[in-house]
Amino acid sequence: MSLRAQLWLIFLVPLAIVAGVLGFGLTVPVPYLGRDYVLRLILPEGGEPVGLPKIYGPQDKSRPLLVIDPGHGGRDPGASGVGFKEKGLVLDLAKALRDQLVEEGGIRVALTREDDRFLVLGERFEIARRLDADLFLSIHGDSAGDPADDGNGASGASIYTLSQKASSGAAARFAARENSADAINGVVLDDRNADVNAILVELSQRRVIEDAAEFARLIVREGTGRLVFHPQPRRSASLVVLKAPDVPSILFESGYITNPDDAARLASPAGQQEFAQTMARAVRIYFARQADN
Repeated sequence: MSLRAQLWLIFLVPLAIVAGVLGFGLTVPVPYLGRDYVLRLILPEGGEPVGLPKIYGPQDKSRPLLVIDPGHGGRDPGASGVGFKEKGLVLDLAKALRDQLVEEGGIRVALTREDDRFLVLGERFEIARRLDADLFLSIHGDSAGDPADDGNGASGASIYTLSQKASSGAAARFAARENSADAINGVVLDDRNADVNAILVELSQRRVIEDAAEFARLIVREGTGRLVFHPQPRRSASLVVLKAPDVPSILFESGYITNPDDAARLASPAGQQEFAQTMARAVRIYFARQADN
């Protein structure tokens, strides 16, 4: 037998044994330990959703469902500055809003992530679609790295809704930066469904864009005097995370991580409570109007 054949046997025989154990559930005897070991592969029950987050609040499916998406996470920290990372701050804000809505009752809430894990952009809105969500809110923190912004003096929250044409050069640059989160080490992780009919998607998106714009207006109205907004609070861009064709979606830039005042406010219990109470009011008014329509 040639040397090459011997090397192949060395590698293939153990693999074949393991494959046999996994495939047929055979018992592997271990006489020296006086017992047998069985390798088992546990599968979910048939029909059980895989990988979907917990839904908080009432379990009545007739109640509206908000999916909150804390941006970034895991290997993708997002923006950073003055001792804070975006992925941590936005997770705290998302949990504060979830807790506020659950305490008030009547609305179901789910988070795309509840810990420091990485999700590709397509996964985020796909979670909302699979849960049959009525509204999708992605929470982020901004960075004063764009030339259009006033350096470290940039501050305040802004709200993005979907548009095929960005509302400004700064919005276009923001879209390019956020969309690149799906590329890790040069490998594109985009998992969108290419078979969806483009015309049907466009028609559906027209409706959800109108609903998202209504929600954005409510956030500004309810937040005026309570939250600190950017001088240009309403923006639009072609953001991947907002492209669910059948779920009204907005991206809320809570403030500038690079601004010490913004970062301190977002990290404080008082600032998070103010955010949660204000956003909860906007969510409730939005769903009440949708029910009336």
